[in-house]
Amino acid sequence: MKPAEVNRFNKLYDRHLRLLKLQGKSEKTIDAYSRSVRRIRDYFDCCPDQLTLDQLESYFGYLVNNYSWSTVKIDRNGLQFFWRHVIQVHWEWFKIIKPPKIKTLPDILTPFEIEKIIGKTRKLRYRVFLLTTYSMGLRLAEALSIQVRDIDAGLKRVHIRRGKGHKDRFVPLPDLTLLALRALWQQHKHPKLIFPNCTGSLKTIQQAKNHMDRGGAQKAMKVVVNECGIKKKYLSIPCATALPPICLNAV
Repeated sequence: MKPAEVNRFNKLYDRHLRLLKLQGKSEKTIDAYSRSVRRIRDYFDCCPDQLTLDQLESYFGYLVNNYSWSTVKIDRNGLQFFWRHVIQVHWEWFKIIKPPKIKTLPDILTPFEIEKIIGKTRKLRYRVFLLTTYSMGLRLAEALSIQVRDIDAGLKRVHIRRGKGHKDRFVPLPDLTLLALRALWQQHKHPKLIFPNCTGSLKTIQQAKNHMDRGGAQKAMKVVVNECGIKKKYLSIPCATALPPICLNAV
């Protein structure tokens, strides 16, 4: 792109990010929608505000042939936001892009499979994290974000803050999970976080400002599931009573 076009794109892109934040979009959504704008810019090597109808149709044909329908849908929504709110151009024709509706039944992990997964997990922080996620049916980010103040041992519940749809909710806290969370916290005693970023000395961990890395937690889960030879997806189970006791390994 020529310098003038680069400057125009940068201004539009910055406005795109600003409007996404002003509408209260999550960081994950902002990242996905902004990536869709960068992807189409790189494909045509130009600022996308001047693209024609034929170019857009050709581009989405390329996406359908080279990416999953999930990516196509996200890019459609991201570019639709860019067109409507940033360059303020109506594009009803994009309704033609309709990902197929596929209904699938989830793979349910059995208590025995959960026992294998947790039993194979060596580090206490990941072991407790997996137990917390499965026994309470939480999303990965929800489990990672749990703080000390969120746990009500008396009422046996956990306050999940800003879950899906930015909504709070209370989730029942099984006795086994409560014991495991206490055991983990006794190891690091962070003033706020249950799953602090565990790098460095104990003092460094206690001063951590962020929770465990999302990617690290996902990687740990995948490694253990592969070691167990389980081909199912990571899902919650209906009850925690059949899960094994938590051993106090090193953090």
